[in-house]
Amino acid sequence: MRRLCTVMMAIGLAATGGSAFAQARAKLDRFADGLVSLQGRFEQQVYNVDGSLREQSEGDLAMRAPRQFRWQYRTPYEQVVVADGSHVWLYDVDLEQVTVRRQADEEAQSPLVVLTDPASLDARYEVGEGGRSDGLDWLSLTPKEGDDGFREALLGLGDNGLERMRLEDSLGGRSEIRFSGWQRNPDLDAGLFRFVPPDGVDLVGDVDSLPDIRPIED
Repeated sequence: MRRLCTVMMAIGLAATGGSAFAQARAKLDRFADGLVSLQGRFEQQVYNVDGSLREQSEGDLAMRAPRQFRWQYRTPYEQVVVADGSHVWLYDVDLEQVTVRRQADEEAQSPLVVLTDPASLDARYEVGEGGRSDGLDWLSLTPKEGDDGFREALLGLGDNGLERMRLEDSLGGRSEIRFSGWQRNPDLDAGLFRFVPPDGVDLVGDVDSLPDIRPIED
């Protein structure tokens, strides 16, 4: 099943890694400082346990403080993931299916939210030093409670802020995401973070928790 992969990881901070950790954390703090909204592009690769490439995708993303986000997959399959602050919606265009969940159940699996809510970073994750490679300083994050849908992940930070993410799940699968074209604090249309299921699609999931989302007929 094609699924949105979300992102982050952690290792204990070694005594010899203090300066590297401080440098990576400073880059993250600078990137997140004063951040209210964020827009950019992504390329994602998903790997099997044996390291073979399973799928590639690309698209656009937008975020707005404190908990709204939108992932728009353009290729190879059109898929939309929207968090409106109370629910998370996943629309698979090819399958003509919308899956919905309460955001309280789903947001722990969306660690990018810490960019627009930095205070949640240390509250939700053990943050450690991930070394330096590919010209980037890496932070590692480990969920403090459960596995948050992933076992560990890394944030790769460069001069332009967050550039890459790596995620490993509990079964050994791996996802890598590259970000580009960041726009800080753009004036985002509120409609980006609202989702109404199209007519004719199957709606599954936590449907009982939804308000009346259907237009009123005259």
